[in-house]
Amino acid sequence: MLKYSGTASGSAGTVVLLHAFPVSGQMWDPQISVLEKAGFSVIAPQVYGFDGSPMRIEWNMEDFAHDLARLLDSLGIGKVTIAGLSMGGYQAFAFYRLYPERTESIVLCDTRANADAPEAYAQRMDFCKAVEANGPGEAADRMVPNFFAADTYESNPGLVSKTREMITRQPASAISDAMKAIAGRADSTGLLQEIRCPVLILNGDEDRVTTPETAAFMHSLIPGSQLEILPGAGHLSNLEQPELFNRLLLEHLKSL
Repeated sequence: MLKYSGTASGSAGTVVLLHAFPVSGQMWDPQISVLEKAGFSVIAPQVYGFDGSPMRIEWNMEDFAHDLARLLDSLGIGKVTIAGLSMGGYQAFAFYRLYPERTESIVLCDTRANADAPEAYAQRMDFCKAVEANGPGEAADRMVPNFFAADTYESNPGLVSKTREMITRQPASAISDAMKAIAGRADSTGLLQEIRCPVLILNGDEDRVTTPETAAFMHSLIPGSQLEILPGAGHLSNLEQPELFNRLLLEHLKSL
C-alpha cells in the first residue's frame, strides 16, 4: 500500500496531492495544514520507493493510478479532487482516464499534457543512467537549478537546501524508476477536450520546465478550465508562493 501524509478525517471533501519528481510528498507540507484546517481530508501519497512507500520496478502512471484508487478504497473515500504538480499532473491525467467517476475536480500545477518527443525521451534515459551510476545527488544537481525563480536561490536558500535534501534521501533506483515512468507516460493531449469536471491550472510565471505557455495551451483545450499564473514562482510554485497557491486552491475547492 502506498505510504501517504495527511488525514482522512475532514468533512468538506477529499484532496489528493500528487508530488513532483524527484521530491517527495513533503513538498505539500505548506498545503496540508491549511487544507486540513479548512475541513478537508488530505491524502499526499509517495510514489514507489519514496519516503517509505514500497518499491515497485518498471511501474507506469496507470499502475500508480490503480494503487491510488486502492488506497482510497482502504480509507473509505469515493470522489476526490486530484491536484498534481509536474509528475503529479501526469498521474492526475492517468487517474482521470481510468476513474473519471471518482474525480470531482482536477488541479494541474506546472505540468504538461503531451508525451516526450524522441530527443526528450533519450535525455531522460541518460538521466537514469547517470543517477544509477552516481546516486541521488546526481538528480539533485540536475534538477534543483531548474526548479525555482531566479531570485529564490538568493532570497530563500533554506527552501533550496530543503528541496535538495528531499531528493538526496531517496534511493537512486526509485528516482530512476520514476523517471522511466515519466518517459513512458501516455500523451494526454487528446484527453483535454474530454475532461468534464472542473479544472484549475496553476503555473509559475518563471517556470522554465513547464512554461506559462504550456499551461495556456492546456487551458485552451479543457472546457471551462481556469488558469492562474503565479508571479515570482518557478516550477515548484506551491513552495515559492504558498499563500497565493493556497488561496487559489481553496477558492477552487469551495466553488465545487
